[in-house]
Amino acid sequence: MSIRLITRAIAGAFLSAAGMACLSAAGCSTAPTFAELRLAGQQKILNDEMGVAKRLFEEAHVLVPEDPYNLHDMGVCSMVLARDLFRERNHPAAMREVDQAMEYYTRAINAHPGFQAALLGKNLALELKGQFDEALKHAEWAREFVGPSARQQIFLARELEERGDMDAALLRYRQAVAMEEQNPTAHAELGRFLHRQNRDDEAVEHLQEAYRLNPTEPGVLRLLVSLGAPVPSPAPQ
Repeated sequence: MSIRLITRAIAGAFLSAAGMACLSAAGCSTAPTFAELRLAGQQKILNDEMGVAKRLFEEAHVLVPEDPYNLHDMGVCSMVLARDLFRERNHPAAMREVDQAMEYYTRAINAHPGFQAALLGKNLALELKGQFDEALKHAEWAREFVGPSARQQIFLARELEERGDMDAALLRYRQAVAMEEQNPTAHAELGRFLHRQNRDDEAVEHLQEAYRLNPTEPGVLRLLVSLGAPVPSPAPQ
């Protein structure tokens, strides 16, 4: 399934028609709610529109300043924007985004002590800032130090799943895949989640992609065999 199809499915499931109308139509008399802004921002993350997503989360922030999930998502957007700015060699602007990310993650942790996704994000931002000079010497710097945002989404997805919020968990697992389409762990985690939800046809698609990307991804081959699904050939290295 393509990311665009996934996006349409999630939009239909998560964004109300009234909410989207308020976000898109000029002159709407009812301002979007915090929840509508949050869901619209998450959809923009799936579309890889990080600047737009961040602006939507910032609007939500005005309504609920200390929501830890919104603060975390603003941090994610800032880190991805930093990656792009570094690639464009706009280093001062990139470091401003990293500073913002650290502030957002810190506030998320203060609002929700022990928030694993925010703790991971802050560690990545601190590592990035501390290794800035050295990192600029390496072409793979942005991917190595800024890229692993999928792990944060997986942390959030697991937490939401444990709390029983399956729709929100599915959204986060899909965001992990959308952010890092070549990450076998993201596909494997989404596949296992879909299997737990008895959506095996969809699960197989992501499990096969996880195996194709990394045949040693833990548990993937065993689950494919148990489902009676074809095992794909590994991707060329």
